[in-house]
Parts: sequence; structure tokens; C-alpha cells
Amino acid sequence: MSTPEKAVETQLNNIQTKTGKTLAQLSAIVKKSGLTKHGEIRAMLQKDLGLSYGDANALVHHALQSDGMSAAKAAGATTDDVLDGIYTGPKASLRPIHEKLMTAIQKFGEFEIAPKKGYVSLRRKKQFAMVGPTTNTRVEVGLNMKDATAGDRLVAQPKGSMCNFVVKLTDAKDVDKALIEWIQRAYEQSA
Repeated sequence: MSTPEKAVETQLNNIQTKTGKTLAQLSAIVKKSGLTKHGEIRAMLQKDLGLSYGDANALVHHALQSDGMSAAKAAGATTDDVLDGIYTGPKASLRPIHEKLMTAIQKFGEFEIAPKKGYVSLRRKKQFAMVGPTTNTRVEVGLNMKDATAGDRLVAQPKGSMCNFVVKLTDAKDVDKALIEWIQRAYEQSA
């Protein structure tokens, strides 16, 4: 079993322990809710079961038998196709920020790019960053790294979030030395 698959299996086992319910019981809760949108289901699981964002997200993917990219892959979509969908309409002007980030990150070495519906996940043994537009005027870089000091720019996220820190970018000029150093630190810690 590959490392990402093992990580998901471990996370699902931990969710069962936390909730005291089997995956079948948890999937039944999702189906019984009548909700169909991923975000709505995730919010319901967070509220009703007290799950963190990441655990609720993983449980939704399990219950819906999705990975955030399966439908696109089944349709033959490439990473570029997914990015074209993410950076479209009013968000199209944000694509240069994404491109500048990826050009810098590619220099670190090998990693996996896992496109999702509204962002891309960057992983080695585990996810080290997420990149995507959060509004029509801003791209966010989520970072998973230890021993970093939060500040005005490197914003700490609540415990249980998908990333420990977030950096907000509104212009390609925001992709600077400090940001690249933070991303590289997260990259190195994810080995």
C-alpha cells in the first residue's frame, strides 16, 4: 500500500475511534443527511460530530467514494485542464501568481501535484502545501511546517485545519524570497 493510501487509512481509523462509529455508520449519517454538496456535508460533520476540517473532509471523500479528482481523471482531464477550470472567469488574472509559485517550487526537487476541485495539493510523503484562489482577488498558499513563528503575513491556522499556516497573495510580486523559504521549509519537512 502506498504512503498516501496508508495515511488515509490511518486517518479513517482515527475518525472511527474519535466518533465511536464505524465507517458504515458514518457513511449512513452522510446519506441520511440528504446533503449532496461536499462543503455542506463537511460542515455538517464538523458541527454534528465535532470533527476537524481535515477529518470531516476525508470522511466526505470516503462516504462519497471520491478523492476530489476522480471525476476529472475519469473524463481524461490533465492537471492543466483542472488549473484552467480553477483559474477561469474573474480568477483568471490570478494564474500568473500560481505559475510563478510553481516555477519556484519545481526547483526544490520531486513532489506530487494533486489537483483538487479548487486548488492543488503538493505532496511528498505528506502534503506540504496547498495553492489556490480563495477569492476573485487572492491566492492562498497553505503550508504544513513545524516550528515556524506566525506573523502578519504567515498566519497560523486553527488546530485541525488542513494546513498549519496560510499566506495570502494578491500579486505575483508577493512570491518573494521569504515565501519561497517557507515553502521550501515545508517541503523539506515533508520528506
